[in-house]
Amino acid sequence: MPADFLASHSPFLLPLLVGLLLDALIGDPPHWPHPIRLFGKMIAFCDRRFNHGAHRRRKGTLVALGLTLTVFVVLACMEWLLTGYPVAGIVVNSILFFYAISNRSLIDEAMKVERLVVQKDIEAARRQLGMIVGRDTSQLTFKQIRAATLETLSENLSDGVIAPLFFYALGGIPLMMAYKMVNTMDSMIGYKNDRYRDFGRFAARILDDGANYIPARFTAWLMVLVPPSAKGMRFIRRYARLHASPNAGYPEAALAGILDCRLGGPAVYHGKLADKAYIGDNDRPLTHADTLRACRINIRTVVVTAVLVAAGYTVIFLLL
Repeated sequence: MPADFLASHSPFLLPLLVGLLLDALIGDPPHWPHPIRLFGKMIAFCDRRFNHGAHRRRKGTLVALGLTLTVFVVLACMEWLLTGYPVAGIVVNSILFFYAISNRSLIDEAMKVERLVVQKDIEAARRQLGMIVGRDTSQLTFKQIRAATLETLSENLSDGVIAPLFFYALGGIPLMMAYKMVNTMDSMIGYKNDRYRDFGRFAARILDDGANYIPARFTAWLMVLVPPSAKGMRFIRRYARLHASPNAGYPEAALAGILDCRLGGPAVYHGKLADKAYIGDNDRPLTHADTLRACRINIRTVVVTAVLVAAGYTVIFLLL
């Protein structure tokens, strides 16, 4: 049975293992060809071609649905074409899985900011943070820089790693990459400004918020349950729904509870002050140890999720 199981189901299990190992070892090489960059070019083309004139909300809806379905159908056809070539299928799926998750690069970018904070180079820390967050970082203090880094680590743990794993478990590489298209659209056209309020509404408010609804909550509860954190559980129940995003508040509240600190609060986006709610009430200094602990929480959560996905797949196979 073990040999038969591995032979029959290595197209699912091996890409999971190989993709995670590649991400842990080499992260996201900046100059390699990358499908997400292709997604970005597709989105940018549609933005230039359709985001003007009348009916921008309708056009944005059709673009979002069209791009998402295109990715899913193309990848599903690729999977079908590779069914007769199991080794090639495993190689291709492992590479695509690797490209679809980003925990190593998330931690690396956070630690670049943290190292500059430790060196007391506030201008460089602000610039480095500005490369990974959407807020204006030009006036942030060291404490605010660390808080923004912690928020980014928790939020992107959900939509950059756990959500892709979730959709891989549901529908393999085609659904995983379709989710990545949705998430890329949200990052490019999901803004509430004059240009994207209508055109990006469906991609951000319906597709991305809907796709991340379960993964965000799963991420938060896994963070506070392994190992158990009573304060983290209380923070999820008390603060998660106060966030402006229907999803981001869950992993942020979990991390704030585990660390017993305060995150969130007002922030400037594109020149406008957003009166974001605070998550937590212990307004203590944030330390280097907090950032390191948040990185360890990310790694642990990813490992536990991967084990759960593999174990769940195995159990379902044995039951069927």
